[in-house]
Amino acid sequence: GRHAPELIANMSDAAKACTIRTKKFITNPLLGRRQFVVEVLHPGVAGIPKTEMREKLAKLYKVSDLNTIVLFGFKLAFGGGRSTGFGMIYDSTTVQKRFEPRHRLIKAGLGKAKEGARKQRKELKNRLKKLRGMALVKARKGSGN
Repeated sequence: GRHAPELIANMSDAAKACTIRTKKFITNPLLGRRQFVVEVLHPGVAGIPKTEMREKLAKLYKVSDLNTIVLFGFKLAFGGGRSTGFGMIYDSTTVQKRFEPRHRLIKAGLGKAKEGARKQRKELKNRLKKLRGMALVKARKGSGN
């Protein structure tokens, strides 16, 4: 209750004070990337944003393009203060687009998500199945499919 303002004030300081370690570092030339386990020590803070971790790793490994750094699968250790996850640094965005799963590319802003809700797309597909000829052509044109 009464200590909340101090916590919020120190939150950014704690984020800066977090330590990032990499373990099991492997250079994978076939997939054009460096891959590793990331261990983040962040005592007193719930978790560190991936954007901040990306910036720290970029400084550590001298990476110019932050988009080539991919972080995922972070789990908080019991009791807090430590998170472990997986990280990869791709040689270039072209290599990244070739090997990275689509959902992670979309999250990184390098891929395009499908338009509309899943259920609407499926309903449209089933409606189009019932049409033939010019009616089908017109329906497709109208739906943007």
